[in-house]
Amino acid sequence: MEKRGRIARYEQASELLPHRLRKLALALPDGQKEYAEELRLRTAHPMTVLTPEGEISVAPSNRDAIVVPEDLEQMLSAVTDYSRYASMESIRQGYLCVRGGFRLGICGTLVMRDGMPYNIREFSGFALRIVREQIGIATGCVPKLFSPDGRFQSTLILSAPGGGKTTLLRDLIRCLSLGDSEHRAQRVAVIDERGEIAVSCQGRAQMELGNHTDVLCDCPKAIGIPMVLRAMNPQIIALDEITVSEDIRAMCMAANCGVGLLATIHAGSEAELLRKPLWRELLTAGVFQRILLIRNDCGVRSYEVKELECCGCLAEC
Repeated sequence: MEKRGRIARYEQASELLPHRLRKLALALPDGQKEYAEELRLRTAHPMTVLTPEGEISVAPSNRDAIVVPEDLEQMLSAVTDYSRYASMESIRQGYLCVRGGFRLGICGTLVMRDGMPYNIREFSGFALRIVREQIGIATGCVPKLFSPDGRFQSTLILSAPGGGKTTLLRDLIRCLSLGDSEHRAQRVAVIDERGEIAVSCQGRAQMELGNHTDVLCDCPKAIGIPMVLRAMNPQIIALDEITVSEDIRAMCMAANCGVGLLATIHAGSEAELLRKPLWRELLTAGVFQRILLIRNDCGVRSYEVKELECCGCLAEC
């Protein structure tokens, strides 16, 4: 996304803020708007902007930057079109996908009922994530994810937290779903457990995921994988952040049904991946044939695809 587009996304996100805070957010220099990742609102503290270098206050010496409870109430009412009840299922999970392709993290007092989250009240903080698409970043990777006979090879994407895994995953889904001159379009089912891939609002994916993609939102991966296997006849299932053994067991089920997998995991390097307890389970399961590494060199990201051999070693594709 070019500079003007990144600034425009920041300004679009700022429009979701209460008027007083919106004015302060829009007054930020373009150099900070361009790289802003989140707008953070915490009761009794100044509003901040999260950048790659850390959080900065929008107006350190201006008392108008102090967030009050009414700001959070007003903002939540506005982003839910004054129908908070209709969004309650998502709110009780601690986040909300917002019109325009943004994601609002919600913190406050959790109300439990029968051992399950029922509601959040007395809001204490919001994190408005500025989701930015980067159309085309996966184009060079896609040919390396297919075998010589044209079969998609299940692929695990890894990088450190904040390294761009979800952004790359999103564009890979788009490319695979559209197809190209060498590979047919694939039917991709996305298990979007936390609303970060498609950022769906009222049943519509706000991110570009291609013409042959189906999205299951707000569903745990271990439950969603068998659901789409039964209902949607996918060729590839895509999911973000493998964290528990239950996810691996569900992926094994899909692999045994002849379905490809495209997933991400937190690991800043191959060495870190090999140290993860989940790696042994993944290796034993034999689900993945490719590893896609995201490298960051002085802020410039590059992508390297490696073949996962039967011994668990990685070889250049």
